[in-house]
Amino acid sequence: MRIVSWNIQWGRGADGRVDLERTVAAIHDIGDAEVICLQEVAQNFPGLEGGDCEDEVAILAAAFPGHEAMYGAGIDVPDGAGGRARFGNLMLSRLEVGPVFRHLLPCPADPGQAAMQRCCVEAVLQAPWGPVRVLTTHLEYYSARQRAAQVAMLRALQKEVAGQVAAGPAGREASPAFAAGRRPVTAVACGDFNCEPGSGAYTLMSADIALHVPPWRDAWRVKHRSRAHDPTVGLHGAEWPGRTYCCDYAWVSDDLAARVAQVEVYAATPASDHQPLVLELNDG
Repeated sequence: MRIVSWNIQWGRGADGRVDLERTVAAIHDIGDAEVICLQEVAQNFPGLEGGDCEDEVAILAAAFPGHEAMYGAGIDVPDGAGGRARFGNLMLSRLEVGPVFRHLLPCPADPGQAAMQRCCVEAVLQAPWGPVRVLTTHLEYYSARQRAAQVAMLRALQKEVAGQVAAGPAGREASPAFAAGRRPVTAVACGDFNCEPGSGAYTLMSADIALHVPPWRDAWRVKHRSRAHDPTVGLHGAEWPGRTYCCDYAWVSDDLAARVAQVEVYAATPASDHQPLVLELNDG
């Protein structure tokens, strides 16, 4: 099972040019991916540098016709011309898709800090070995307080799902709507976490959650141990951030750690100010 996670910056490359065909070509160059998790995907959003109010969800979904598209917008506002402008995360899956959840992440007040409403798209997918939750998200850049609250929510989701699994079905309600939310603890959370290895948010994400709740584990550390994370930003002369470091991750629940076969940064493409992250999980 191969997952590609990438903050595509609405298709704007390191050269400042928006070119979604280049974005699509880079994903194809990476190789066949069952699941594609993209952040900073826009729909009809005016004012994005280099953009032209493209419906990027439609363009990207059409580019991968064998994948089902699931979009979650953290921002959903009037576009000023009678329509809606949206900005968020897109998941494309060739695997069978079960329940899908769209979470708005917390955004506590942090005076003096710019903030953007963030979201997380979660889907239960049928992996070769069984159901797995895949989550794709994009955490706050400016506010450490908000970023910590968002990490706390991702940890709380694991605890919540573990509790639901332990409780089992109630069996007292005939409506199928009550069964629609069932999901496994086994999970992958990937995306742009806007924090460096060893930072407060990173450390919180990797901390134990609760008894009988599989913690989130950084797949890079699972595979590469003490080897420093390859940088995911600052390559190809992009105007931001001015230096190289890692802020994009794939986290796996502890029960998936043994399946981590590969986690690598695809450094070849200049199609965004971030680089794609590739995670492969063994079937056996």
